[in-house]
Amino acid sequence: DMLKIIFYGLLILYHSNPAFGQSDRWKIKENGSISWLVNDRLPHKDHIETSGKYISAVIRYGVNTDHSLFLQRDLVWPMMRTIPNNTHASLTRSFTLDPVKLIAVNKRLIQKEKINEIILDGKMTIHSTLDDHVKLERILSPSTDTPVFCEKYTLTNISAKVIKIEIPNLNIITQTNAEEGIYGSYTLSVKSAGFGSKILPPNTSTAFYVNYTGEKKGEHFESIDHEKEIYKRDQFLNFLKQNLIFESPDTILNQAFAFAKIRASESIFETKGGPMHGPGGLSYYAAIWANDQAEYINPFFPYLGYEYGISSALNAYRHFAGFMNPDYKPIPSSIIAEGTDIWNGAGDRGDAAMIAYGAARFALSQGNKEIALELWPFIEWCLEFNRRKLNLSGVVASDSDELEGRFPAGNANLCTSSLYYDALISSAHLGKALNLPKKKINDYVSAAKKLKNNIEKYFGYHMSGYDTYRYFAGNDTLRAWICIPLTVNIMERKKGTIDALFSPELWTEDGLASQAGDKTFWDRSTLYALRGVISAGDTRRGLDYLKYYSRRRLLGDHVPYPVEAFPEGNQRHLSAESGLYCRIFTEGFFGIRPEGLNAFSLTPQLPEDWDFMRLKNVHGYGKKFDITVHKEAGKIRLTIVSNTAVIFDTTVENGKAVSIHL
Repeated sequence: DMLKIIFYGLLILYHSNPAFGQSDRWKIKENGSISWLVNDRLPHKDHIETSGKYISAVIRYGVNTDHSLFLQRDLVWPMMRTIPNNTHASLTRSFTLDPVKLIAVNKRLIQKEKINEIILDGKMTIHSTLDDHVKLERILSPSTDTPVFCEKYTLTNISAKVIKIEIPNLNIITQTNAEEGIYGSYTLSVKSAGFGSKILPPNTSTAFYVNYTGEKKGEHFESIDHEKEIYKRDQFLNFLKQNLIFESPDTILNQAFAFAKIRASESIFETKGGPMHGPGGLSYYAAIWANDQAEYINPFFPYLGYEYGISSALNAYRHFAGFMNPDYKPIPSSIIAEGTDIWNGAGDRGDAAMIAYGAARFALSQGNKEIALELWPFIEWCLEFNRRKLNLSGVVASDSDELEGRFPAGNANLCTSSLYYDALISSAHLGKALNLPKKKINDYVSAAKKLKNNIEKYFGYHMSGYDTYRYFAGNDTLRAWICIPLTVNIMERKKGTIDALFSPELWTEDGLASQAGDKTFWDRSTLYALRGVISAGDTRRGLDYLKYYSRRRLLGDHVPYPVEAFPEGNQRHLSAESGLYCRIFTEGFFGIRPEGLNAFSLTPQLPEDWDFMRLKNVHGYGKKFDITVHKEAGKIRLTIVSNTAVIFDTTVENGKAVSIHL
């Protein structure tokens, strides 16, 4: 017990005092962007992923000891498929070209570039000086709707004399091997615009542009308007800024939430199989997964009101629904290659539970009866699949879980049964909203009650000194996924589970270890855990650890989004994890739980240190509305406003559910 107290105390110091183990590299600017003012903590390198509908880019960047720039663009064209056309068959190439080194000032090539500042705001902006008399601004961004990566370079004369600048004409073209492409040879080009000789008086500027383009035969994107592309990217970012806004006294959490919306929403690709939300990471594109898409991200999109995201979610469920079968054989874990193939290499991972959980929540919160009726047969099929997989102990059997055998999962794991439990509850609400027979609804309610009892009997366990859960029969080591019952409102073992999650056995400087004693971590389990802890009402510890985590991810050395895993993938910025981060707030602090096509429950969990929290421009249930929670006379006042009309306004007890009908 004393060890636990010391560990927790040190961890609070760790994230409340920048000098204690964690030092911010980035700062939040007034406009919500983050800035790295380059100092003497060099060298430093990082990577960030950014995406449009037809291209994704992992930008590897950094500043060397001499303040020079390191920049590499790993570009992915998801719809330019390679052979074999498997999960990873997106055409990918790396580019290290630095056009600045080809610029001449007064007939002399640039000798020295000093990086002063790097800014992230959904684009990357790099400020530097060239040979002490030219200021340079780079802006890097993917095109929103063409297979082009765009770069803008603005040169400003900061000397006292007129200077002459010569900007090269770049025209580099590569043809890929036709035998290696599903659609034959692809054309990759690096081209510039705005080149030539320029005369710059003091304090004047000129701009040139470089675009990296991938084209199939018959496609032509040579004449894109670079300024228009930047404008379209800014329009996309402005939409995200103006919808589902989280406000609290904590600036870091506010901005981490705003950044997570970007990564969660941008990684959707316009495939021949319709819009497909893809994890990314140079590996996972033009494909969908039962966990990343159906379970993690799709239930989030209705609240954001992002129509393209909602379309991708519906498209994903439709693709998976195509694999319903009368024999109840497992649905594939992933649909790949623009919808033309599948991957099921880990067997049944509990995919039907993931899908039923996500699809039922999505259908309810979207608030569209026509969509709900379309999805209902598939949800019903997934529930029946899980019922048929119940073992003799009444929990759901599966071949593996979402970690696909990386760690043991036994013959029946805690995660799958918990998701099925939540899916039963959501489906009962959905069935009632669709006026389905009462017997069917009652059967789902009854099945959920039985399953909850069976989860306690089968998985409930005293392990490593904590009254928590074993992840599977025979499991004797604490696992990160013991958090999952908390996220589906199974709270009987909440104290022991929370103690175990934040124990020295599981918590590391990067969140939860996947398994006690192992260096591997996956952010998805940390994000589920933080949501569950806050949902359980332990806002003191939940907020402390969330603040620590968010600060590390937003302002530390690898920014600005949640990551997938380490050492696998080297902390790639996979997209759905950012959706899970946002759900800590919508489902954790606000406790939003869909209960009808125009109804939901709220369980506000206002931390003791906050006097208010707010979600503005929330979409869902056929409406757009604001939710405000603030302290008032020992209780909290909950106010919901939609189109200037007050829907709900009264004092409630913190941590108690309130039913809302719009």
